[in-house]
Amino acid sequence: MFAAERRQLILEMVRANGAVSLRELARVVQTSEVTVRRDVRALEAEGLLDRRHGGAVLPGGFTRESGFPQKSHLATAEKTAIADLAASFVEEGEAIVVGAGTTTQELARRLARVPGLTVVTNSLLVAQALAHANRVEVVMTGGTLRGSNYALVGSGAEQSLQGLRVSRAFLSGSGLTAERGLSTSNMLSASVDRALVQAAGEVVVLADHTKLGSDTMFQTVPTDVITRLVTDEPPGHDDRAATELQALADQGVQIAVAGGPGAGQGSGQLGAESAADRRGPRRDVPLPGQRRNHPPGGAGSAPQLRPAATLSEAPGGRVADLAPRRR
Repeated sequence: MFAAERRQLILEMVRANGAVSLRELARVVQTSEVTVRRDVRALEAEGLLDRRHGGAVLPGGFTRESGFPQKSHLATAEKTAIADLAASFVEEGEAIVVGAGTTTQELARRLARVPGLTVVTNSLLVAQALAHANRVEVVMTGGTLRGSNYALVGSGAEQSLQGLRVSRAFLSGSGLTAERGLSTSNMLSASVDRALVQAAGEVVVLADHTKLGSDTMFQTVPTDVITRLVTDEPPGHDDRAATELQALADQGVQIAVAGGPGAGQGSGQLGAESAADRRGPRRDVPLPGQRRNHPPGGAGSAPQLRPAATLSEAPGGRVADLAPRRR
């Protein structure tokens, strides 16, 4: 296949799906990822698409949401590692909410082994992953089915979450930046995710490094409401992801890195901690609408400051050694 033919096919795939990984592009055009990366760079120079680490997206900064079949093939190894680490933060007998997404679906498969768990979700895929789990209770929201990601959305879903109290929310999205927090490309999905957040005392975001620095149309979780980010180790040459991680840490988000150095080995570099220490501080469950960093008690109360991310170990990963920069 000539270069012009390859690039036309690459462009058509990105326009059809919104976002495509380099691996998938290389498979379809039957060439190496190195060649595809060169083609993507050339197409970006012409303003026809935007590069993202590990793939290409539609131009314009705000990425369009791709369908579940496309997303399920993006960053699969990274999502698996993230799900493994995120599951280690869930305790026996806990009540949590889990949002829709391919990464949260991977998390749900691992939560099936946590006894006494109660999972509230608007995702059919999450519910399906837990359907046959022993001693795990699944509570589905109401709402209208959104077929592209198998999630329940709309006023029915949001109303069913009113009055709910759980310890944590596990959410994914289309993009994550320190400036706007977690975002998604669909208004209905964003609205339900915000309702899930209102029900939780802590908010855990699951996002692989390809989403770091990407911004999409609808904000779901502002940065100051995110308790912890579970992500994977960015490649050494991905300066944008590394910069975004530091900026998130500067704003008090705890960064848990899956597959980082010393992961799962109990090495001296990371040190040993108790399971309670690994899970981080527990919080009082706030009332719906209450900001996570302002405890009840009136306007004169001192704000509850989150501790900076510290260097510690968790099964299958680590809490990154990122601390807020001194100003």
